[in-house]
Amino acid sequence: MLSFGRYLSHKRIIANRNFPVWLAGLAGFLALGIAVVSCGGGPTTSSTTGTGSITVNLTDPPSCAFPNGLIDHVWVTISSVQAHMSASAGDNSPGWVELAPQLNSVPKQIDLFSLASNACLLTTLGNTSLPAGTYQQIRLMLVSNSGQAGATSPPACQGQGFNCVVLHDGSVHQLLLSSQANTGLKIPPGQIIGGPISVGAGQSVDLNINFNTCASLVQEGTGQFRLKPALTAGQVSTNTTGISGRIVDATTQAPISVGASGAVLVALEQPDATGTDVILRETTADAAGNFNFCPLPSGPTYDVVAVAINANGAAYNATIAVNVPNGMSLNPIPLSIETSSPNTPVIFQGVVSATGGSASIDASVSALQALTLPNIGTRSFTIPAEAGNSSVSNISVVSNTLCPSGAPSNTNCAMYSLVEPASNPRFAVFANGAISPYSLPVTGLVPYSIRADAAVPLGGGTSSCSPSSITVNTDTNGNALNAFGGAVVPVKTIGFSGCS
Repeated sequence: MLSFGRYLSHKRIIANRNFPVWLAGLAGFLALGIAVVSCGGGPTTSSTTGTGSITVNLTDPPSCAFPNGLIDHVWVTISSVQAHMSASAGDNSPGWVELAPQLNSVPKQIDLFSLASNACLLTTLGNTSLPAGTYQQIRLMLVSNSGQAGATSPPACQGQGFNCVVLHDGSVHQLLLSSQANTGLKIPPGQIIGGPISVGAGQSVDLNINFNTCASLVQEGTGQFRLKPALTAGQVSTNTTGISGRIVDATTQAPISVGASGAVLVALEQPDATGTDVILRETTADAAGNFNFCPLPSGPTYDVVAVAINANGAAYNATIAVNVPNGMSLNPIPLSIETSSPNTPVIFQGVVSATGGSASIDASVSALQALTLPNIGTRSFTIPAEAGNSSVSNISVVSNTLCPSGAPSNTNCAMYSLVEPASNPRFAVFANGAISPYSLPVTGLVPYSIRADAAVPLGGGTSSCSPSSITVNTDTNGNALNAFGGAVVPVKTIGFSGCS
């Protein structure tokens, strides 16, 4: 058994936080452009007479920036943001409307890690007037690393192109882009929160694009960095409403002291098409325990999931606030220190494999805990991976060197590692205008499941393999996947096939 302290001593950069050198690399690419489908799912075009106006803002809570990781800066150069009224419009279809024409002649260089703690907006990309109507797709263009007219490389990139990562040790690494960089980088339709962007005649609309850069940043085995889609967008109100709160120790009611090695992570989640809660945004609480997700699209409710490890390496249970509406302040959210001996987290380690066709995939791996909620039923929540310098949740499956003996031919494998609470979560449900009292963690066994989602490498988040999402709930010996403090639990191999 590997102790938590020894495990944390082996740190390297990872996609979601930092990553160990033994990995083949993490998966991913950052893309933005958003396709939104109508309620009927078909390619619709909705336009009216007149014009409205739109302002495009950008935000990104940098949850893995130093000291929670080894990254100081992530520079990108944005040259265009565009929208289309048709959900079926292709890359070269006519009708794309420029939302930030200011960028066309003077591309904007942005450090995605420069957002101040608990601030809402990182920067404004631009504004314009446009035909009134319902816009079903949005796409964002980055300047390629070879450059374009009117663009200059950010000085911080030191000649490493127009998009780069700067580590805390001062080293600079070029940020590789998808081949889709020239046609608009996109994410799945479900990542537009609240539905298509509706612009009425004479109406002024605010569009917010949120980069989850820490989930999008991937270092490959060669040491190169690239981008993977982990983005959301939505129409927001001008008063920048959101969901905020304060995380405290349930016993002392004081902020959790994290020192140089701990962290308090907070995730904003919503159920996907399978009913499983997935992370939309993630941030860290400040020294006073405060966090803030803003601005958020009006309308939908969200689930807030918090986890923590303190300065002594002791783990806390996850605490979940369910069905929280926009505009709420959750004060306080109590986390209970784990009572197991030792009260250190569990580490789930496993292998993702891809067989047949194109056996190279990107895989995003997450840990799930299920709760049976009053008047709601059973729902699985993604529990953010703790220990930011050690968890590895995004992996690049491109090599057969890590495959176990007996693996089929034409199979590639990669390893992941998730540091998670070794206790059952607390929860409270928002209903009738108030949050209920938080439950106490259920004692006894602590069951988990592990989910992996496959995508085409550098494919703009395009799903890969059939099926493209697999969940397992057993270890390598076929036993239930239960968590124990301080344990390293080997998870059953998650095997994808039919990958293309």
